[in-house]
Amino acid sequence: MKKVILSLFTISLLLISCKEETKKEVVTQQPNQQFDTLLKEYNEGKLQLNPINATYAGDNRFNDLFPNTLSDAYSLKTKDFFTNYKAKLAEFSNNELSESQQMSKAVLAWDCDMALSQNSFKNDMLLPINQMWTVNLTMGQLASGSSAQPFKTVKDYENWLSRLDKYNVWLQFARKRMAQGIKQGYVLPKSLIKKVIPQFTTLAETPVKDHLFYAPVKNFPEKFSTEDQDQLTKAYTKILTKKLIPSFKAMASFLATDYLKAGLESSGISAIPEGEAYYKHAIKNYTTTNMTADEIHQLGLKEVARILSEMDKVKQQVGFEGDLKAFFNFVRNNKELMPYTKPEEIIKNFNAIHDKMKPQLEKLFGNKPKTPFIVKQTEKFREASASAEYNPGSLDGTRPGVFYTPIPDASKYNVFSDEALFLHEAIPGHHYQISLTQENKELPDFRKTLWYSAYGEGWALYTENLGKELGLYTDPYQYFGMLGMEMHRAIRLVVDTGMHAKGWSREKAIQYSLDNEAESEASIISEIERYMANPGQALSYKIGQLKIRELRAKAKQALGAKFDIREFHNQVLETGCIPLALLESKIDKWIATNK
Repeated sequence: MKKVILSLFTISLLLISCKEETKKEVVTQQPNQQFDTLLKEYNEGKLQLNPINATYAGDNRFNDLFPNTLSDAYSLKTKDFFTNYKAKLAEFSNNELSESQQMSKAVLAWDCDMALSQNSFKNDMLLPINQMWTVNLTMGQLASGSSAQPFKTVKDYENWLSRLDKYNVWLQFARKRMAQGIKQGYVLPKSLIKKVIPQFTTLAETPVKDHLFYAPVKNFPEKFSTEDQDQLTKAYTKILTKKLIPSFKAMASFLATDYLKAGLESSGISAIPEGEAYYKHAIKNYTTTNMTADEIHQLGLKEVARILSEMDKVKQQVGFEGDLKAFFNFVRNNKELMPYTKPEEIIKNFNAIHDKMKPQLEKLFGNKPKTPFIVKQTEKFREASASAEYNPGSLDGTRPGVFYTPIPDASKYNVFSDEALFLHEAIPGHHYQISLTQENKELPDFRKTLWYSAYGEGWALYTENLGKELGLYTDPYQYFGMLGMEMHRAIRLVVDTGMHAKGWSREKAIQYSLDNEAESEASIISEIERYMANPGQALSYKIGQLKIRELRAKAKQALGAKFDIREFHNQVLETGCIPLALLESKIDKWIATNK
């Protein structure tokens, strides 16, 4: 496959050029209608390329589709799509666009460049399945009937059947691609394969009527006629027995034999062909910066040292007499921090955290989302390998945003970081950032569903530090929990670059984490394996957080008494996900205007 990788220098020039041209423009310039049409067509094309994304956005037009993303034809179609829009974009100069459109132009250019760069590597095609990030897990979520795929009408049920039929084709193709990957040196590390095997074994061995993918049949709407129920029950039973379960069995067998035997003993992406080049791309993609692996590694070491000193202050505050490592073990195993026996009690505690901080939100945020929000336990089929996460609501706000928290054993659930976790995954973290973006009528549709991890995860980590301003962290253990979560993200800078660029083993990364944070060993192992499965993603949190902190400090110093924290937060949030260089340019202009 011919490579299409734009140099980092070229991308940087694009951003700088946009930044300089934007300064020259007249803010009152009228929007260019042709450019708006281009943005609409781009968004429509992306939804057709990724119909699952359309479903999550609440756009139900493509709910029956599941393209074979592993085919050569799909890869070529993707390349042609983004290449075509790069060319179309070049036809518009900044001086014929409004200020908002100039931002959209820069964002769309970035989006195309990163997609083309990703498409130039074989990773997505030859490594289509892992224990945490891949589409098979997304399909399991949708199959539960409690996620984004609707099951309200007979047509909805038929759409899902059609999507499952196409998904079955993908599953069979995935096995072929993974076998091809073995021959070409694209294989997962053994430790990750061992986590994937039970996921497919469960799907292969569960009886039809207890099967995850049978769940919609157990929850027919009352308005369905007996005839419709009978017909759909037969159809769902047939697709499970004749297609999906056999495919799950074949995949489970393949994973446990040929694939496991070929699994890599090493931990980092550098072990596969073009691994070093891919990691450089991943850093650029996830941090939206030009930082090198070594620069990020050194920054991580510096941040770890800083946070350790803050943690030591908490240890002294609570009167613990051992060293910091002993304090980590004390916090990990403190039964007083494991007060619950039922998952519902943990969910209730998160809702209580929300109630506690509601009165203070007004002081920090002028804009709050209308999209509703709920807390749910992570589904059992993926709970063992899952982290806490946020799933966005629909674009129209009819489906709520969901904060999923895994609770494999409620009696062993440690609450010491729950306040910080809620701030990050829920409010005012991902729920505010994503929902306000989706509700913003000034943004073109394609920017409402974009995700740049440095911005999105950077914002969520930034909000963890707002706890004291929101009336939280009055318990020193909860404040220690916040420091622990920030430490967790600082450690990521060290271990992600360590494994993928410096030859660290999985075991060395695990030990480094155990030495510097209070997470349980089981949780740390899951996290390290998460970084192994998706190189670079873990870097985005701290890089983004530090940039937003830097911009807040800059604005506060420059504006003095004129600085308004509510307006600063609005400035950060109103544009939606954008690369960090564009965010910095925006805040600099806001400072200059107000100064």
